[in-house]
Amino acid sequence: MVGTIETVAHPLAAVAAMVGAALVALAGLGVVRLEDLFARMHAATKASTLGLVLIGLAGALAIPAGAARIALAVAAVFVTAPAGAHLMARAAYRAEGVTVRLDGPDDLADLVDDPVWLEESD
Repeated sequence: MVGTIETVAHPLAAVAAMVGAALVALAGLGVVRLEDLFARMHAATKASTLGLVLIGLAGALAIPAGAARIALAVAAVFVTAPAGAHLMARAAYRAEGVTVRLDGPDDLADLVDDPVWLEESD
């Protein structure tokens, strides 16, 4: 029975690792090629987070004894990378000298320019 699981797990791990590595490479390419700061941050967090999940899955399939540690590391990055990107995006939005090019309406401008909602919570 163990031989059957290994014959399925190793090729599946190889495919997951290759797809994950391709997503991480595409995220790096997106960071280099995209023009806007926010588009670069989107590429850096979305594709690389999914790629890391696939690489972690591959590692857990290939090394079953370390699956819990791999899952913990992937969960930590899965939670912190989007949250960090969100904080950087808000800081970049408020920073001077950073051009913001939006195709639609800027709903955040009213909140940043007139933070009345902060005073109401007191």
